[in-house]
Amino acid sequence: MNRYLLPLSVLGTVAGGAVLLRDYVAGGACPSKATIHGKTVIVTGANTGIGKQTALELAKRGGNVILACRDMEKCEAAAKEIRGETLNHHVNARHLDLASLRSVREFATKILAGHFLLTNLLLDKLKASAPSRIINLSSLAHVAGHIDFDDLNWEKRKYDTKAAYCQSKLAIVLFTKELSRRLQGTGVTVNALHPGVARTELGRHTGLHSSAFSSFMLGPIFWLLVKSPQLAAQPSTYLAVAEELEGVSGKYFDGLKEKAPAPEAEDEEVARRLWAESAHLVGLEMSHGSSVKGQPLPK
Repeated sequence: MNRYLLPLSVLGTVAGGAVLLRDYVAGGACPSKATIHGKTVIVTGANTGIGKQTALELAKRGGNVILACRDMEKCEAAAKEIRGETLNHHVNARHLDLASLRSVREFATKILAGHFLLTNLLLDKLKASAPSRIINLSSLAHVAGHIDFDDLNWEKRKYDTKAAYCQSKLAIVLFTKELSRRLQGTGVTVNALHPGVARTELGRHTGLHSSAFSSFMLGPIFWLLVKSPQLAAQPSTYLAVAEELEGVSGKYFDGLKEKAPAPEAEDEEVARRLWAESAHLVGLEMSHGSSVKGQPLPK
């Protein structure tokens, strides 16, 4: 029996160390115990992955949670599951297709009145409900992004999925910075975050697990470095509820910690120009300050 003792001890130490390392890399749970009774929360893409787990976490804290999704069958199922697990009956499913400007307007109207248009359409309600918070999910990939104002929507170039993704995540940080500037003094804050790499259904589009060989070779790396959706939802939960973040706005968070974003994400001139271009693309007429007036939109 003794001859097995040392190998088993070594194996147990390695396994325990790996679990501790994985938990450290994942960033841990939201440290705030704050509740949000009486607050309404809109979570986009909430039928699966990080969005669903964020909705679950905020429902546990007593929020009136609205799951905004394109697939209503999955959305209703997710809402029912969250209601059952949290016993919070103020969890509802609503249709929202962020690729459709008409759908965004219809959703905003039903809710009383980020994606750029949705946030702007809800600003009056957010101000009236202040203190309010907006949390935008970006990514570490924004550091490799570049805003090409000559071809924002990749209509002139061959579409590059990686470059387009990085540009979109950089745009979210720039949008966050400019929106924060426009919302100064309103009681509404806005921050962006990198939640970490998570095991969500987004992975089905990457092709990384298309073969048994890739799954075998990459499996241990993914186990160590890739978060569960539950852990990946902790940063957005933290930004939504933490009392110590009251009044904090225009910042970029990597997990639970504030970090400096890429230099281009700090460029105020680029942020202002991107705002103006975005307003034009979605049919918003900008007036004084941060308020907007809607114009006729395409379907």
